[in-house]
Amino acid sequence: MKKLIINADDFGASEQNNKAIKLGYEAGIITSTSIMANMPAFDKTIETLEEIKDIDLGFHFNIIEGPSLTKSSLLCNQDGYFNCSFQELIIKSQNKKCIFQIEEEFRAQIERILPIHPITHIDSHVHTHSIPSIFKLIIKLAQEYNIKFVRTQKEKPYIIWDKAFNSKLPVNILKNILLNIYTSINIKEIKTSNIKTNDYFIGAMYTGNMTRETFLQGLKKIKKDETITEIIFHPYLDENKNGSKYNNYKEFLITQNPKFKEELESLGFVLSKYLHLV
Repeated sequence: MKKLIINADDFGASEQNNKAIKLGYEAGIITSTSIMANMPAFDKTIETLEEIKDIDLGFHFNIIEGPSLTKSSLLCNQDGYFNCSFQELIIKSQNKKCIFQIEEEFRAQIERILPIHPITHIDSHVHTHSIPSIFKLIIKLAQEYNIKFVRTQKEKPYIIWDKAFNSKLPVNILKNILLNIYTSINIKEIKTSNIKTNDYFIGAMYTGNMTRETFLQGLKKIKKDETITEIIFHPYLDENKNGSKYNNYKEFLITQNPKFKEELESLGFVLSKYLHLV
């Protein structure tokens, strides 16, 4: 049996994200979501969770965007907003003082969530927890907070030719290579703990250009049985074709298509929840 988790990232980023995730979960496509504790619509997620109480809720650790809960001096601008890129975090994460500030921010964010809903898994905004020095910290804190599942990003590369000339693809290919390298390092850290992770991942190769086709083609690359694959969605309610979130709106539409679930099952995948895997 090939188990499949479809996780919606960015819960709490905006009300448009929250509504799209709720509808995707109610449609039976999204099986879990990951919440951002520092973003504008965080308080609104509490209302949404009352309507979908049985959803698996993950912690979407965020040190890339929005206000810092701890006003970290090494991660933020003078107004207390995160201003480091992924590349800058790779360098800064070698600094022990920075790792200390990341840990403080982690604790502040997760302790804002824990009174609201049980946490089943951990991932992060823009995959920052994949950076090995940060990942090591995440595993330590996952064990402390008794969270049993942490995302890794082993994604089999694949090319869809009608999207091959998209300007985003070269950057995404480099991202895929880096994340696969980091995953090979982070798996060693996983093996020394009682934490579980997914075997495969889909969502980096075609970031910003995810469609039903890219999801399905990625799944076709996974042949092994008895595996766990995680797909990430970023659904958003915005029909404006010229808007910056239109691609995310198209992801939302996939969650409203009942044929998509049938196509997943025809490839041998069974929709699963983190709660059932730990």
